[in-house]
Amino acid sequence: MAAKTDESSPAVSSRKSSTPAPSSGRHQLRPVKFDYADSFACTYIVSVVAASIAELATYPLDLTKTRLQIQGEGAAHSAGKSNMQYRGMVATAFGIAREEGALKLWQGVTPALYRHVVYSGVRICSYDLMRKEFTQNGTQALPVWKSALCGVTAGAVAQWLASPADLVKVQIQMEGRRRLMGEPPRVHSAGHAFRQIVQRGGIKGLWKGSIPNVQRAALVNLGDLTTYDTIKHLIMDRLKMPDCHTVHVLASVCAGFVAAIMGTPADVVKTRIMNQPTDENGRGLLYRGSVDCLRQTVAKEGFVALYKGFLPCWIRMAPWSLTFWLSFEQIRKMIGASGY
Repeated sequence: MAAKTDESSPAVSSRKSSTPAPSSGRHQLRPVKFDYADSFACTYIVSVVAASIAELATYPLDLTKTRLQIQGEGAAHSAGKSNMQYRGMVATAFGIAREEGALKLWQGVTPALYRHVVYSGVRICSYDLMRKEFTQNGTQALPVWKSALCGVTAGAVAQWLASPADLVKVQIQMEGRRRLMGEPPRVHSAGHAFRQIVQRGGIKGLWKGSIPNVQRAALVNLGDLTTYDTIKHLIMDRLKMPDCHTVHVLASVCAGFVAAIMGTPADVVKTRIMNQPTDENGRGLLYRGSVDCLRQTVAKEGFVALYKGFLPCWIRMAPWSLTFWLSFEQIRKMIGASGY
């Protein structure tokens, strides 16, 4: 009996030692899937898809906001014509639909989508990379000052790279208004606008208005990325809530509101500089730079003019932020990635 026990012991031991092998093999596959879903490339693609969904859903509000911000700047430069045709967000939106057609509410959406291929992918991925540098795995809450630093940097870099597409978008958005005022069209399509900009100012002309553009993006992402990240972790930690849709909704609404407050003044300056006519050398005819535009706007229209278009800006940012973050988080969950 002792011999049998001794002979069976190696067999039992052998069977026990061989049992975990298949399980070990299965477990080895899991990190591969996790790494893929949380990889830089996958995060980049998901952020672009989510941003495109949000852009298409809220683009008419962006067009309305741009038209409102341009109102008033022509009054100081033209005695016979007035740019004050529309008085508010609702009147502007209905005026565009009535006088130019409902589809004109999406005029310029193509370069806006091109912009997000660069802007949204870079800002989300760069923020995530910087956040991981400050924490062990990127899932812990950052101190507010570190999160703010990451948000400002990510937004500034992303917008500088995407500035040419933003310039084309703004110029196309204003073409319908110019034609209604009896002025000759400056551009006919995104490709034509791109060629015109390069012909007048060279490659450097594609970054006209990039300084206020970058300033605005830095402030907006300070509000959007920093607020979303901070509020999301705050709700989850303090209220002991899981990473769910309710948390995403609350965090994104707060992010949109703070982003609108931070970014509207810089957005007004950016829009006016990018929309101004230029000479054959690509120099602006109305403003010498962002500081000059800021000074003229406050001097001629008052400080309140810096928040012209705030309501549509916030009304757009709130649903844009909500749509983007819900889409972004849901797609990541579907492919097996961790919460952002």
